[in-house]
Amino acid sequence: MVKVQKNIDDFPKTLRVFPLSNVLLLPGGHLPLNIFEPRFLEMIDDALRTDRLIGMIQNAPHQSSKQDLDLFKTGCAGRITQFDETDDGRYVITLKGVCRFKVKEELETIKPYRQFSVCWQSHEDDLEKQDAYFKNRDAVLDALKGYFYKHEMKCDWEIVKQTPDSKLITLLSMICPFSAEEKQALLEAPNPCCRADILFSLLEMEAVLDCHLDSEHAKH
Repeated sequence: MVKVQKNIDDFPKTLRVFPLSNVLLLPGGHLPLNIFEPRFLEMIDDALRTDRLIGMIQNAPHQSSKQDLDLFKTGCAGRITQFDETDDGRYVITLKGVCRFKVKEELETIKPYRQFSVCWQSHEDDLEKQDAYFKNRDAVLDALKGYFYKHEMKCDWEIVKQTPDSKLITLLSMICPFSAEEKQALLEAPNPCCRADILFSLLEMEAVLDCHLDSEHAKH
């Protein structure tokens, strides 16, 4: 039986890591992944045999080479909660975000995927249920409608209205097409309420920018 980490000391000191640009996993969030590269198929096999943990982390926008991308220093570990092996040899999995981690150093390994020494202690609160709410939910929903319209994203607004703030904060942070730096800011927010403030600021910022561009266009 796979051991489920309930305390921060239960987490491993080394972690297999899946670097992926512009993809965000947050504690409590669910991330579907389609795995087909041989090195990552081996990573999933190893995870399924052991603790089922995968560290998701973004490639930083700057890079030292095409084959060895620099990474942000903070990621989020997810536990494989669902997996299916397809007829063509792929894995279709779902990761549930468990706890954020900080990268200490990369380890030398014979494995084809990257592994790191990591630290969990500064994110111990991720294991506890935390309050999460928008200060002004109506303003958030108004900004969100404008954001979805601009990016041609469809949504069932009745379901959104019924979704609790805590779930909505996590879901929107993960699915909205923010930049890598913006996604990283959401990930590194000290707590979910701070994340809610950052999320609203990002949605509102785009609306303000659009108004400014429309105004400049009208002058010409």
